[in-house]
This record gives sequence, C-alpha cells and structure tokens, in this order.
Amino acid sequence: MKSFNFWIIAILFAVTSCTIDKTDYEAEIGSEVPESLEFKEATSLTSGNYKISIEALNGTFYKGYNELHFKIINTQNNQELTTAALTFLPIISNADGSKSSCPHEYNVLYDSANKYYNGYAVFTGESTTTASWKLYISFTTDNQKYEINKDVTVQKQNNKNLNMTAFAGNDGEQYVIALISPQKPTVSENALVAGVYKYNKPTTTAGTFPDPSQFSYSKVVGYTLKLDPRMPEPSMGNHSSPNNKDLTQENDGLYHGVVNYTMTGNWTLNLIMMNQNGLIVKGTIVPTDHTPGVEGVKSELYIDTLF
Repeated sequence: MKSFNFWIIAILFAVTSCTIDKTDYEAEIGSEVPESLEFKEATSLTSGNYKISIEALNGTFYKGYNELHFKIINTQNNQELTTAALTFLPIISNADGSKSSCPHEYNVLYDSANKYYNGYAVFTGESTTTASWKLYISFTTDNQKYEINKDVTVQKQNNKNLNMTAFAGNDGEQYVIALISPQKPTVSENALVAGVYKYNKPTTTAGTFPDPSQFSYSKVVGYTLKLDPRMPEPSMGNHSSPNNKDLTQENDGLYHGVVNYTMTGNWTLNLIMMNQNGLIVKGTIVPTDHTPGVEGVKSELYIDTLF
C-alpha cells in the first residue's frame, strides 16, 4: 500500500543527509560534544484516571536511538501501575499523506528493579513542517483497555557520536543502524554499542489504523558489523587506528565492539554488515592508502562521528 511505502522518502532523507553531503570539517573541529546523563519527562498523556509519563535523556526526543522510561500513574490515588499490558507505537506522517514508523519496542515490559516500563524508539527523522510524529499508546488494566495518542517533537541530534543511518540491504530488506554509546568518547579504546534493526514487511492487509503489523520492526539477530574507523578529512589522509574490534550481538540484543580513537577530530566508522552466513548485506572495503591532501574514501555503509 502506498501509505506504508515510507522507505522511499525515509531512505532518501537518510542517505542524502548521511552519505552525500560534503562535510565541513573545519567548522566541526573544536565544537563541544554534548552529553546527556539524566532522564527527565519528555511528554505525558492522560486517559481517564491515568497519566502516562515518558522520560528520555535530557527530557527530549532526538533523531536516533532513545531509551524511554514509561510510568503509569493512577491520578486518583497516586499509585503506579506495574502490571498493565503496555504498547507503544510511534508514527510519522508526511506531507503526501504517507505514514511510517521507526524501530521501537512495541510491547513495553515493566522493569521491577528500576520501577518503570523500559522501551526505546529510534526516530529516523526530525520533526519538520512537512513531517510530524505522533505516539500511539495503549494499556490494559482491570480488564479495561485504554488508548491514547499525542503529537510530539523530535529534535536534531547534535551529538554525532549518536548518529544513525537507514538503508536498503543487498538482500532487499530495509535496515537501521543507530549508535548508542559512547556519547562522549575519549582518546583511547572506546566500547562501541549500536542497535541494528530490520523493517518487517507486512504479510497481511492493513486493519484499523494504526495496525501495528504494518509498522513492525525487529532486532537483527546474529549479524556482524565489520569496523574500519578512519579520519577522512584531507589533512588526516584517511588514516586508521589499531586494536579495533568488530561489532557482534550480545545478550542485550545490541551490537558491541571497540573503536580506538587515537586523537580528537572527525572520524568515520566504515562498516561492512554481514549476515549469519557471512554474506555481505551492505558495505565495501575501504582502500588502505594514506592520502594526505585528499578526502578519504568511505565505505558504502558508514556513520560519521566527531569528538
């Protein structure tokens, strides 16, 4: 269906912004790397006697990966619900009427240790005059289902260490890779964490909007992200660094590796994504030549960072 063929717009936006534009390296050098450490309420929704509070880092939804904490409060007695069946679906509407989603945790489970429902959303674009995000939330308690939605604003991610990219793989599937950590790297070997997700193409006709089967994503299982970090600006000659480790999936479902930044500045994480059978899904080998004065060649699949 046309309304769900969002990838034409989404990928063109992501590819244009992440893989075509020339980087103004001089303008970026010396810029401060922001860091968010505190979760604050980003928005709240009310249905009947219940309030749902959604917390995010810095109290803001950003393009890219967002860890989200949900709390459901009965406003009559100020008690928190801990056993409700909670669902979460972010939808972006475009000027042409098309609607799409992004990687997200649809069934949000309660974390009894931290006392909140723990989820995430990887917003694939910022809010603009032609693209608006809305959150659709439902929860069931005492055999009664509550449904509510609210418009929200997704801001630009100013920390390039939390960049993301969306792309079509050689297998015809649609993927998203989002950097999660480190927010603020150091000149050292840094633990690198990323989320890797795939759009689940609908297999049934759409039901009543918003039908979650039309907006489903899953975590990619068992792939490898081969990593080759480089400093691409001409003055750096596209040099690399030693002791990097490819990203592989761990028990938390995220992909973990090591990136060794040997100095501050602009870095490109050149990636080759391989499936469980060792076949390349996306990405190309970067030439090993040291090329002072020439902007470095990047992989077909890459994410820029800066610190």
